Amino acid sequence: MTRAPLRISNADARRLWLASHGLGAPPVGGDPMGIIRDLGFVQLDTIQVVSRAHHHILWSRCQSYREPVLDKLLRGRQVFEHFTHDASVLPMDMLPLWQRQFDRMKQKVGGSWYVGIASDALTEEILGRIRDEGPLCTRDFDTVRETDAMWHRPPHKKALDYLWYAGVLATCHRDGVVKYYDLAERVFPEVEGLSDAAQVDGLCREALDRLGFGTLGEVRKFWDAADVPEVAAWAERADLVPVSIQGADGRWTKGVACPDIEARLAEVPAPTGRLRVLNPFDPAIRDRVRLKRLFGFDYTVEMFVPEAQRVWGYYVYPLLEGDRFVGRVEAKGDRKAGVLRVENLWWEPGVRQSTARVARLEAELGRLCRLAVLERVEWLCPAV
Repeated sequence: MTRAPLRISNADARRLWLASHGLGAPPVGGDPMGIIRDLGFVQLDTIQVVSRAHHHILWSRCQSYREPVLDKLLRGRQVFEHFTHDASVLPMDMLPLWQRQFDRMKQKVGGSWYVGIASDALTEEILGRIRDEGPLCTRDFDTVRETDAMWHRPPHKKALDYLWYAGVLATCHRDGVVKYYDLAERVFPEVEGLSDAAQVDGLCREALDRLGFGTLGEVRKFWDAADVPEVAAWAERADLVPVSIQGADGRWTKGVACPDIEARLAEVPAPTGRLRVLNPFDPAIRDRVRLKRLFGFDYTVEMFVPEAQRVWGYYVYPLLEGDRFVGRVEAKGDRKAGVLRVENLWWEPGVRQSTARVARLEAELGRLCRLAVLERVEWLCPAV
């Protein structure tokens, strides 16, 4: 007999979702490595408006975190860098399940703008130099560009990226945002060889364990390391709990949940009332469709939108308070002046603009200053 779906109310869905993503409890204590393991990955981004995305994401869950810590984990071989839905840092524990992703990305990039670039002569030259000289970055190679077009990369950079995607090279450390490549065999430990099917099973299981619940599409997109038919075949074999999840608008969405979903729902505490400034690339909110469905919060990153067409701004931070997104703030850090400038603040419709709420925001912005090594907050707009 087919099992009736477990109905998860919107309040319970929000509560479990935030807890599953490390945002249910106050951001004190904890350790960055544990946070990365719990999240599964942390997206990397080179844009620095206040603090880069990967640092901000970790800080949101452990506010004693400081920027040099992540590179220490990378140098200590506790994490590795590769591509999920985007460039990310992952726990080294995931490496046995990641061998297929190296092959998938090799095929994907090898059939696009890398064609004809990663020639045997060029790749052998790059591999030979790294083998003999040790870790190198793109600046250690000829940097003559074929064109000045935006996003254009010279041949050696394309070849380095191709070999990185394929798992032949690996990031061994970074100097700021500059990535140093080494032979993967000198960075990665030896791992157990798993069949392709075993890797798919492991990836899907690990994704759902971190999500708690979701659609099969959300399970697939978590790592973006398996295809739709592969995830569907896994769901047929796996011990999953069918669920129906209530959205912020009252509508219900069918999905699946981990086997212990009822115990998780019974045990998860109410979220802290702390007001948080989240990064636009935080894993809890990166799926904008799911964010709107669960929280009723319509959010878009507009950095690639022409300025005249932006509704909000170049880099706008969502504000989470308890289990509600109460607003968004546009702020920029000036490290030379030691100032965090708040340029715009928008409260969501129906959110009371109380002095207490503003005080909580000001306190959080002050804590964000410490992450970014800034001295003070300067308001360029009204707080209410």
